[in-house]
Amino acid sequence: MSYITPSTLADVHELNSLINSAYRGESSKKGWTTEAHLLDGLRIDEPTLSSYFEDANTNILKYTDDNNEIQACVYLKAEAGKLYIGMLTVNPELQNSGIGRQLLEASEQYAKTINCHTLWMTVINSRRELIAYYERKGFQKTGEEKPFPTDPVFGIQKEPFVLLVMQKLIN
Repeated sequence: MSYITPSTLADVHELNSLINSAYRGESSKKGWTTEAHLLDGLRIDEPTLSSYFEDANTNILKYTDDNNEIQACVYLKAEAGKLYIGMLTVNPELQNSGIGRQLLEASEQYAKTINCHTLWMTVINSRRELIAYYERKGFQKTGEEKPFPTDPVFGIQKEPFVLLVMQKLIN
């Protein structure tokens, strides 16, 4: 049995370890969502994660297994009737098992409870397989692009790229 519930400040250390292991370094290469070939450094740090819990418009959903270990998570931030989805993370050894889909569905349900009618996200423009995944989940490219953050807490670019904005309208 697994559970998707809101995370708390007490989860920061475990979330930090999971997120960095899924996006950066050798452990991330076990999964298909690695960014290690595009970015050096960390994906996130504990102070930044901790600060998210101070924002009433932010929620981080966690997916826990039978042992109450966090195996996946997603960052959600509500702004003006839209819900930003970021940092969708699944343990690299559990990727392709439907956990990401479950977290996206939970994000959509959460959006409805807080009266958000649009889900949106940013995706590295060279991540074609990831863009295709989100398109299969109902997201569409908006044509808008954003620069990658220059704050090294989110990583250091190895090559130039931009972030594509994708969105999904929900009822």
